[in-house]
Amino acid sequence: MSKVIGIDLGTTNSCVAVLEADTPTVITNSEGYRTTPSVVAFSKDGTRLVGDIAKRQAAVNADRTIFSIKRQMGTDYRKKIDGKNYSPQEISAMILRKLKNDAQSFIGEEVTDAVITVPAYFNDAERQATKDAGRIAGLNVLRIINEPTAAALAYGLDNGQPQKILVYDLGGGTFDVSVIEIGDNVIEVLATSGDNHLGGDDFDDRIVNELIEQFKSSDGINLSKDPAAMQRLREEAEKAKKELSSAQNANINLPFIAMAKDGPRHMDISITRQQFERMTYDLIDRTVLPVENALHDAGLSKSEINMVLLVGGSTRIPAVQEKVRNLMGMEPSRSLNPDECVAMGAAVQGGKLGGQLIPGSAASEIILMDVTPLSLSIETVGGIASRLIERNTTIPTRHSQIFTTAGNFQTSVDIKVFQGERKFTRDNKLLGNFRLSGIKKALAGTPQIEVTFDIDANGIVNVSAKDLGTGHEQSITITSSSNMSEEEIERAKWEAEVYSRQDESREELVNMRLEAEQLLRQTEARLHEHRKDWDKATRKQLKEDCARLSKAIGRTTPEKIDTVQAGDIREAKEHLENTIRRLGI
Repeated sequence: MSKVIGIDLGTTNSCVAVLEADTPTVITNSEGYRTTPSVVAFSKDGTRLVGDIAKRQAAVNADRTIFSIKRQMGTDYRKKIDGKNYSPQEISAMILRKLKNDAQSFIGEEVTDAVITVPAYFNDAERQATKDAGRIAGLNVLRIINEPTAAALAYGLDNGQPQKILVYDLGGGTFDVSVIEIGDNVIEVLATSGDNHLGGDDFDDRIVNELIEQFKSSDGINLSKDPAAMQRLREEAEKAKKELSSAQNANINLPFIAMAKDGPRHMDISITRQQFERMTYDLIDRTVLPVENALHDAGLSKSEINMVLLVGGSTRIPAVQEKVRNLMGMEPSRSLNPDECVAMGAAVQGGKLGGQLIPGSAASEIILMDVTPLSLSIETVGGIASRLIERNTTIPTRHSQIFTTAGNFQTSVDIKVFQGERKFTRDNKLLGNFRLSGIKKALAGTPQIEVTFDIDANGIVNVSAKDLGTGHEQSITITSSSNMSEEEIERAKWEAEVYSRQDESREELVNMRLEAEQLLRQTEARLHEHRKDWDKATRKQLKEDCARLSKAIGRTTPEKIDTVQAGDIREAKEHLENTIRRLGI
């Protein structure tokens, strides 16, 4: 079997590694660098350029150069070049193809298998899209694993003593935090959280905006309307950001950045580290809540964390390190190269899956246990999200639950699958839906429908539904056509906190209405059953009370019920219950 490579498919830069004699080795690309810019371009003659060469020509070919495509994974985004629409999967596949070719040149043999990493907070569609990109690139993706988990795997090779670590991963486009326990040959993810729209790109944007404003003020020219100028600004902003990690001042010098009526204009602006920290303090503050959420979900306090591991190039920013230091009350570890450790961990996992580890070695004995980042549910009556799998559940996992029909004589049910933390499906993300047909006709509440969620080791979701009465079964594998935007992912958890009380209050109204419907059905069924046994007065009273409750229920739907309508239903329901108790039936 050929060697399995580990790939960190990054927003800004990507890295590939392979296991050699049980040691992960970073592969140098054809340009002689250990990381490859995640940049794709199309020259004027249609030639595809990937990596350093694509990045170098960006300023003169801005509209045909693609950066940070990772932020679009799992979405409907398309980049139109020469009349063809390229999907994020196709663009990413071009990057993966280069990494694959560089690996083949390094190893000296064909490479077909790979382990690819994704942000821990990537949803199902984004994971599937990443796997599809690998397939387009000619790779058999053996496993999709979370970036912080891969970093912990690389760290755990040399630090196998029992400990609890927090992986703080701030990359080019995403932020992840994972709480991980390293035990006896087991690396277990306890909880994960993050922000899929926070990374080094956002820090660069702040510098770019500052440069635009200063130049507009000094020269009266708005550079934001010039694509070529904007590309030059982005390149200089990234350089300045890196320079400010080791120096107190960075100079941005861009000759001929614009043309005015009186001739060319040049930019010569200095930015201090203090200015940079003022521009970006709110971005750094956005990492605090995910850290606190991950610790809460893991059931640990900050004092129980033994080590904080910094991952991702943006953790080199001094203000980021200071925030982590103050937040966790300890000096973070910088024992691993933040740009390379994720690919190294992926290579270790690849070696394990490919059977290339030396039997009995420390790496060969390690068991990796990851989690799913967001809860999975199906929609039940009233738009309630009935969870089958909670967030931070260890994967692979499988869970089943019995549901029933909401209406009389239903012969089919629609199964809608959602991802997110809110009580109502309208506030979560629809992943997919399918219909289970062939249900035996029966009164509402009689059929038994078993719904099963199955999440594999890649975090890919499969859902099936089976009518236990007839044996009819239907299933769906959630695909990347169901997309969740970065903003929706970002909101999924914190909105659950903000709106939890509102959600719980509304859930009570919907549940009360459902209970009233159930009471009405049961009473009407008993009326029919005892139509010859009960006296005329009893039947008349029950029919009147049932009619009153039915009228109150009919004034609204579970989706639109308000407190006034709920009050009418509650009053009619209680009146019927009192009548039943008084009559002793």
